[in-house]
Formats: sequence, C-alpha cells, structure tokens
Amino acid sequence: MSNTSSTSNTSDSPKPDDDRPGPMQVLRHARAQLAELTGMAPESVSSFEQTENGWTLEVEVLEVARVPDTMSLLASYQVELDPEGELTGYRRVRRYERGRADPHPRRG
Repeated sequence: MSNTSSTSNTSDSPKPDDDRPGPMQVLRHARAQLAELTGMAPESVSSFEQTENGWTLEVEVLEVARVPDTMSLLASYQVELDPEGELTGYRRVRRYERGRADPHPRRG
C-alpha cells in the first residue's frame, strides 16, 4: 500500500520538488483571472511565453457582439503573470473586427 505514493514522482516530471503550475494550468488560470477582472470571456490565447519574471500571454477577447458575427469587435490583451501563474497586469494592445485579417508585412 505504501508504494502508491512513491509512484507520483516519475522521470516524466522535470522538477519533482518544484510545485509551480505547468503551462496548461497557467493558461486556464490566466483566462479565468482576466475574465473576472474584465467581465469579458476570453476566446483564445494567441501567444504564450515563459519569461524571467513569469509568463506573458496575448489573449483574444470578445468585446462587442454584433450581427453578423463577422462584425463583432475583438481585442487582444497582453497579460503578465508571475512565476506561480497569478495575474500581475494586463493591457489592451489591439482592437479589431472579427472578419478583418492583419495586413501582411511586405518582404523584399
């Protein structure tokens, strides 16, 4: 019976003594925190990066629903989190209609 507790630390865990959340836990918690603060539901995470100070995400949020849906207004929020996944700040970096694509930069 005592062997069941020793199986939780396997070679799949990079740092068994580190109890920090994993990337998926951070993403879920960040979306929930942003929704609670803004009152708007995040639709997707368009970028996600671990930094020296924690995590940086860019989250797409529906700001204004319109009919047809392609005319709805979305916004990208840059979200900063500490190493434990707690939100430390956010800001809107872009607002756009759902049906609009970003212009592609010319290369040459």
